[in-house]
Amino acid sequence: MSIYKISHNEFNEKLAEALKQIPEFEMPEWAVFVKTSVAKERPPQDEDFWYKRAASILKQLYIHEIVGVNRMKTRYGGKKDRGARKSKFRKGSGKIIRTILQQAEAAGFAEKAKEKRSGRKLTDYGKKFLEDIK
Repeated sequence: MSIYKISHNEFNEKLAEALKQIPEFEMPEWAVFVKTSVAKERPPQDEDFWYKRAASILKQLYIHEIVGVNRMKTRYGGKKDRGARKSKFRKGSGKIIRTILQQAEAAGFAEKAKEKRSGRKLTDYGKKFLEDIK
């Protein structure tokens, strides 16, 4: 089944629930205190933030085939409020993205790409796991 047949929010919620059952996707202790971007004022308040972000990253790997940390930092960035000055775009946190990609590699969902583009890509097992989410 294709991941495009259900809405994005519903798919991410179901995938996040499935990732909670996998021991490699464990939320680190430091994740409670870390902001997701320089543009944010506070850390996320959602208890399941880590799993939802991991689900979102895995979906991006499925859609774009090869994705690097820098591209993901741009994807999860935002506008920084600079007071009276104009807002300016800032990239997201690379540590969170890098850690989730390492967890995906440990679980067998992702691997480093060996093509001319550097980054990570989903393995066949990872694609099958995402497509089996219903």
